[in-house]
Amino acid sequence: MMDEEEEGGSSSKKKKNNNKYRRDKPWDNDEIDHWKEESWDPDKDRLPGDQLLEESSFATLFPKYREAYLRQIWPIVTKALDKVKIGCELNLVEGSITVRTTRKTGDPYIILKARDLIKLLSRSIPVAQAIKILNDEFYCDIIKIGGMVRNKERFVKRRQRLIGPDGASLKALELLTECYILVQGNTVSVMGPHKGIKQARMVILETMNNIHPVYNIKRLMIQRELAKDPKLANEDWERFLPKFQKKNVQRKKPLQVKKQQIKDPANKKQKKIYTPFPPAQLPSKIDLQLDSGEYFLTEHERKSKKMAEKRAAGAIKSLENKEAKKQQFVAPERTTTKDKETSKKESDDSLDVAKLKSKFASAAGSKRKVDESLDISNFVEGQSSETKRKSTDKKKKKKKSKE
Repeated sequence: MMDEEEEGGSSSKKKKNNNKYRRDKPWDNDEIDHWKEESWDPDKDRLPGDQLLEESSFATLFPKYREAYLRQIWPIVTKALDKVKIGCELNLVEGSITVRTTRKTGDPYIILKARDLIKLLSRSIPVAQAIKILNDEFYCDIIKIGGMVRNKERFVKRRQRLIGPDGASLKALELLTECYILVQGNTVSVMGPHKGIKQARMVILETMNNIHPVYNIKRLMIQRELAKDPKLANEDWERFLPKFQKKNVQRKKPLQVKKQQIKDPANKKQKKIYTPFPPAQLPSKIDLQLDSGEYFLTEHERKSKKMAEKRAAGAIKSLENKEAKKQQFVAPERTTTKDKETSKKESDDSLDVAKLKSKFASAAGSKRKVDESLDISNFVEGQSSETKRKSTDKKKKKKKSKE
């Protein structure tokens, strides 16, 4: 009995084989690339009954300024849509474009491509670029950026930052993502492959969230170079990519140098006496009107009173301006010869003559002392020029006396 129970327990513990009745599917093959986008071939790929069961249609509105351009290029659009068996209609009264499937339409997905075409045309994309959306390699995305920033000035600055100086940032982003990008009003239209659209969308959203597009462009450039190396195809690239993180560094506030106040004992501020009671409430506008009596006047009387005060103030101001203009034409006072002489006398009287004489005398005495001290003959053979003259005169007198 025990052996039977053990056998039963062991059988219950066995794992269930869920893949017992599973058969190999034709698409479960590693050689098949599931991400490959195969184009629609009308000869090989056919719908059941060779036509769609229901008619599908899409419509979109376009702005008024786009009407003239759409009317001009409408034959090109109809010709392109006729090739893929899609009907179209331009309604200028309602300002709308409509696309719809027909009985001849073979590709069921082409109606979505036609819907994207009319969206792009209404978003100011030129027709030569918009028609490319009908190809299988191209897809589009319209990114709404209008509600991401509340302040209008900040929104305009960030949108301009995405475009860059002379459109440099937008051009670099187009080259890296292999997409066509158009910034128009509150939206950004992107055309290109799936991978490029995803990268462009990430950069545009981060730019509107105050991250400069240059950082993301640098990352995309490094990723592009890494993709060329087959050794790094299956590795993580995070160690090669730069990380631009916000650093909330608290900067020191500049010192505000206060003007040195001149210390005057008269201008010293008196210390306020502490009072526990709050200050008295200031009178309101109605209180002031009650005091002046204006509160009891009618609206007409108040206006007339204000006008009278303005007129009085204007009259006073006009008089002041007239007097200022008259002063410009008043001739200046001329000084006569008598006035000059009297002014000279007054200046002479104000000078102290005795002090000036003593000053010049002291200056002359000091000059003489300097000249005597600079006489070189005193230092030559211990004789001066005066003593030499005296000796020569004595010799002459002796000779005359002998004769």
